[in-house]
Amino acid sequence: MNQIQSLLNDCLIRTKHVEHAAIIKLKDNSVWESTVGFNLQPQNALILSSAFFKNLLQVRREGLYFQEKQYKCVRADAYSIYLKNENRGLIAVKTDSYILVATYSEGMYPSVCVEAIEKLGNYFMCIYV
Repeated sequence: MNQIQSLLNDCLIRTKHVEHAAIIKLKDNSVWESTVGFNLQPQNALILSSAFFKNLLQVRREGLYFQEKQYKCVRADAYSIYLKNENRGLIAVKTDSYILVATYSEGMYPSVCVEAIEKLGNYFMCIYV
């Protein structure tokens, strides 16, 4: 396990309120790293990147279709997008160079998932410029 994957596991998965996580490079919209079992396809990485840079108002109004599910927008601004689909959710946090993505599922606390991914995003703002 490399250092970035360890960071995802230690900061997010170990909270027990993050199901999966990934980091997308904004430079080329590629998946830099993801947790075991999270197969974030390139088109989904592009969807998230476009949500921040081109379609933020549309995401607020219509939600986002991501990994074969329609998600309702709970919150969307220039730095974070919170989406929900029944008892599941997706949180995306944008830094200068990356988009950090975390998912949660039924039985997990969305607020813990949000706090964990937002804190990791702040860390990335300071360290990985």
